Amino acid sequence: MYCISDLAREFGVTTRTIRYYEELGLLNPERSEGGRRIYSSSELARLKLVIRGKRFGFSLEEIKEMILLFDEDRTGEKQLKRTIEYGEEKLAEVNERICELVEIKEEIEKLMIEFKGRLNE
Repeated sequence: MYCISDLAREFGVTTRTIRYYEELGLLNPERSEGGRRIYSSSELARLKLVIRGKRFGFSLEEIKEMILLFDEDRTGEKQLKRTIEYGEEKLAEVNERICELVEIKEEIEKLMIEFKGRLNE
């Protein structure tokens, strides 16, 4: 069992972020008699998925859908299928962005050569 500060420290996020994820229904900690949040290893795993999903550029709504699908279908098949769909969309976006960045890089390189040539004239 973990307290909110343990999770915040482990994942490098604020306790406010964790409470926000709870408000959105991404996490559902138990409460102690004193009302303190108590996180199980299951909640720890969910937070890990949220953090990873954010790093990959998924929206919190997409992450929530993927997480809740496992609760709906314990085989994990629905979750995997939806995750693959979202993953393919995200991969297409990343590839498109890479192409844009390569074009920008090539443009900058050409301009730098041109500018350096002007200086040497």
